[in-house]
Amino acid sequence: MKPTQLFETHLTRRRFLIGAAALSLLPATARRLWAALAPDQLALLEKSEFVYMSSTRQDGTLGEQAEIWFFMLEGDLFVGTRPDSWRVKRIGWGRPQAKIWIGKRDGPSYRATGSIEKDPALQAKLLEAYAKKYPKGWEKWEKSFREGFADGSRVLVRYRAVD
Repeated sequence: MKPTQLFETHLTRRRFLIGAAALSLLPATARRLWAALAPDQLALLEKSEFVYMSSTRQDGTLGEQAEIWFFMLEGDLFVGTRPDSWRVKRIGWGRPQAKIWIGKRDGPSYRATGSIEKDPALQAKLLEAYAKKYPKGWEKWEKSFREGFADGSRVLVRYRAVD
């Protein structure tokens, strides 16, 4: 092997190892965002009042779109909903895949996987976020959400973007 080949191979390996080490130092959230959502999608989510969501039926097709209040935390989208909603039932049946449109029914979209979250701290963050994001509607819905999380008539769903 020529000395220049050895140097090039070593340099390539070194660059790889440095890059891998740097990536591993990023928080898991940053790595997930970088891989799953484009910067323009994140920017639109920050500005959007609603998302439109469809969950996956048994035959693999998407259900009807629903207009939904949401909040973002660490790159994941959260919604509060009834446990008897289709999106929650389908998660329970092992079909957590969903498609989310940003801002309007035909807006930019991405695929996500849903999961039920039972952490009261996350529920409190949703309540706080909704109070700020939806001040007019919140007057009407606040009691329903607060009591719903307490008595189980509402659940918190986390949607994590997938590639």
